[in-house]
Amino acid sequence: MKKFLQSLFKGSESVAEESFNTLGVDMHSHILPGLDDGSDSLEKSLELVQAMKELGYRKLIMTPHIMSDFYKNTPEIIRERLQLLRNAVQEAGIEMELDCAAEYYLDEGFLEKLENDEELLTFGDRYLLFETSFLNEPLNLREAIFKMRSKNYKPVLAHPERYTYFYGKFEELAELWKQGVLFQPNLNSLSGYYSPGAKLVAEKLIENGMVDFLGSDVHGLKHTDSLNRVLASKYLPKAFNLALRNNQL
Repeated sequence: MKKFLQSLFKGSESVAEESFNTLGVDMHSHILPGLDDGSDSLEKSLELVQAMKELGYRKLIMTPHIMSDFYKNTPEIIRERLQLLRNAVQEAGIEMELDCAAEYYLDEGFLEKLENDEELLTFGDRYLLFETSFLNEPLNLREAIFKMRSKNYKPVLAHPERYTYFYGKFEELAELWKQGVLFQPNLNSLSGYYSPGAKLVAEKLIENGMVDFLGSDVHGLKHTDSLNRVLASKYLPKAFNLALRNNQL
């Protein structure tokens, strides 16, 4: 294993001159191995950690999906994989702080967890990362937000620019933010990676100062490769000038 690790990272110590070191901390990724549609092996996870280091990150808060019908991850399972990756990163000699939370899909199972006071994985100051369907606005969106806040969580909406049900309804998105929902656009949206629509909304969120966190949402090396193109976006410096919370984590 040790020889494999040494060969894997030979000659990859340099960090990009232009990088995300201003951001420092990534709080949304799927790098933990074998838990969701992200990394499917420890070796791939190590490659991703090294790629994130070369992009300038010093800390990764990894957030596997939790979905009642597909990804039935628990805090215990996620922490076990975190320790596995920490051990491998240490053995590989990669300097990277690793932590975990989760990305919760807004479904009935999530609402039950809230109602029953089950342990939910958060990051920082009780920040709770959640997502919804990309196409259809959940009927219980505002109910779920109310429940999160009533339990003293701080809801963070993952990639708000990718929800097509908000397209053409920017004022509704803005209303959520004004009501205290924190927004975390994906960096790769700035390069048009997902769609032209997502790019336009991400830029508009930045223009209006409606960005609290920036996340990589890395699932594989295709995403880290795309992040290199984001460095050329004229909106990235504008985003870095906002009151982002990444570096407080």
